[in-house]
Amino acid sequence: MINDNLDAKRSQAEAPGDEIEKGYLALVLHSHLPYVRHPEHDEFLEEDWLYEAITETYVPLINMFDGLVKDGVDFRITMSLTPTLIAMLTDPLLQNRYVRHINKLIELADKEIGRTWNQPEFNPIARMYKDMFLNARYVFEEKYGRNLVGAFRKFQDMGKVEIITCSATHGFLPLMTNRNAVRAQIMVAVEHHKKHLGRAPKGIWLPECGYYEGLDEILQEAGIRYFFTDAHGIFHASPRPKYGVYAPIYCRSGVAAFGRDIESSKQVWSSIEGYPGDYNYRDFYRDVGFDLDYNYVRPYLHPDGARVNLGIKYHKITGETDNKDPYIRHWALEKAAYHAGNFLFNRERQAEWLFDIFKDRKPLIVAPYDAELYGHWWFEGPDWLNFLIRKTVSDQKTVRLITPMEYLKENPRCQVSIPSFSSWGYKGYAEVWLEGSNDWIYRYLNKAADRMVELTKMFPHADGGLRRALNQAARELLLAQSSDWAFIMKTGSHVEYAVRRTREHLLRFTRLYDDIKGNRIDEGWLGDIEYKDNIFPDIDYRVYA
Repeated sequence: MINDNLDAKRSQAEAPGDEIEKGYLALVLHSHLPYVRHPEHDEFLEEDWLYEAITETYVPLINMFDGLVKDGVDFRITMSLTPTLIAMLTDPLLQNRYVRHINKLIELADKEIGRTWNQPEFNPIARMYKDMFLNARYVFEEKYGRNLVGAFRKFQDMGKVEIITCSATHGFLPLMTNRNAVRAQIMVAVEHHKKHLGRAPKGIWLPECGYYEGLDEILQEAGIRYFFTDAHGIFHASPRPKYGVYAPIYCRSGVAAFGRDIESSKQVWSSIEGYPGDYNYRDFYRDVGFDLDYNYVRPYLHPDGARVNLGIKYHKITGETDNKDPYIRHWALEKAAYHAGNFLFNRERQAEWLFDIFKDRKPLIVAPYDAELYGHWWFEGPDWLNFLIRKTVSDQKTVRLITPMEYLKENPRCQVSIPSFSSWGYKGYAEVWLEGSNDWIYRYLNKAADRMVELTKMFPHADGGLRRALNQAARELLLAQSSDWAFIMKTGSHVEYAVRRTREHLLRFTRLYDDIKGNRIDEGWLGDIEYKDNIFPDIDYRVYA
């Protein structure tokens, strides 16, 4: 994408004031976790997914946004907060459990400072973790009163962060055969978003970027103005878009589709070329939960005593070797700053090259990523993002940070085309969520969806216990439809849990269906599953009508 002539021209002495804007950069973070709440257990392993993400991703992002605002940096970024994530972040039980979790980590970090006092290669890192955990507790409990959704909403209301939604439980929409079920996933999400973010979402992150022809009509009905698709969803659109992925297209419904830029994605996502694999960055897989004496770490493990990652990691990636060198924080930060500069340089050249080709339109580079990559998997990711945003705003004028809605307001005329069926999963279509390990779930999921629509038609004006049962049936169906369960079955980690979750929700739905039709609702059992699966307390089962 980099033209040699342009490189030569650019290398000539050029005063910053002579630069002109030649393109836009839309940074998009998809923040999502499946609904992992288990009040029936005092501690539950999979709830750690949430606690780790709060400590390592969400709080660091909030800290970064706060720092940018404090320094007067006029930034723009787009971020999805999925309904399941919002539900967990606003749940008092999980909030209390997070405080318990972070307090244990603070205690462990304090012990680690003592244990490594005569190990100069590790002691500064132990102190770094204690500071990190203390900050996480302060931001979570004191600064934002356990309301991280409110923290993100603050940046939304400032006009810095454009918060979009997702489907209700991140269900993979192309594999849902019942249109009413797809519509329910969208409508429940929109109402939940309005409740917690104070406004209707203008955009949506389609789960797994899964799009099929006609889905945009449901989005339009819900008031959604745009969505994202993978590159081939745009490249294979009909007619073929003139500007490729570097400008959105309008579906016939009027909803805009933004395509993912392959180049900017590859620089971060690629296991070979991506920045996170740099040898100076922290190694994710070396953790004290496995490295240290069992009796020492036992108080910080779950009741079953199995070793797990505890979040304190002392080594850098080093290379393809089991002998990892100690992590050196300032080296990692220097590399993050360098990589941010490299990423921006490439986006500038990319924008210049495309601008000269298009002539009549500034290119838009859409760079979407899973938010949890930043901080959790890639420890230095929030630092990289901070450096990138500051450099983009202050060090050049070639590309400008923008959100999708800002782009559509500035560029209201776009080509009308029909995106193709696509996803951002392996091979680009539905193989990840429909293959030998997980294909068995869909006959049951789609049958349950048909039955939910049937119940809605049978009881259009239910109240009392019947209404509670119908609302809970809707919750169980939505939870069973989460794409996370099929994905986990495919990847091979936590498979037993994913299978159990799918079966439990389907069995609960089926019992509710039978009890409702047989007029024999067990209110004691209903109250128990309402307590366990309490997502979307304001749901109205008639959304399936």
